[in-house]
Amino acid sequence: QVQLVESGGGLVQAGGSLRLSCAASGRTFSITGMGWFRQSPGKEREFVAALSWSGSSIHYADAVKGRFTISRDNAKNTVYLQMDSLKPEDTAVYYCAADEYYSGTLVVSYDYWGQGTQVTVSS
Repeated sequence: QVQLVESGGGLVQAGGSLRLSCAASGRTFSITGMGWFRQSPGKEREFVAALSWSGSSIHYADAVKGRFTISRDNAKNTVYLQMDSLKPEDTAVYYCAADEYYSGTLVVSYDYWGQGTQVTVSS
């Protein structure tokens, strides 16, 4: 099993920045990729960004390209999501996920999920 713990959410004004962190523990050797997803009330969980643990493959949703940056620290088994130029429509619960067979953007492919962290962007 892999455990994921997110941190860094909060309330920010439009145009501001936040950085989310996700620390993985447990059977981390089984992970080949990690990603960030988000879910707003009444909506399905959607892909935000993901990367392979080797760093050779990175994916972003069109809605966040140029504003969000995903990165990793392999030594700390931690993945980050730097969110800049935040918009009210970015408001959601953000979830970190880990994949044993990295697929990139597919929600259903991910094997482990964190508890989520709330991001609220005020206008």
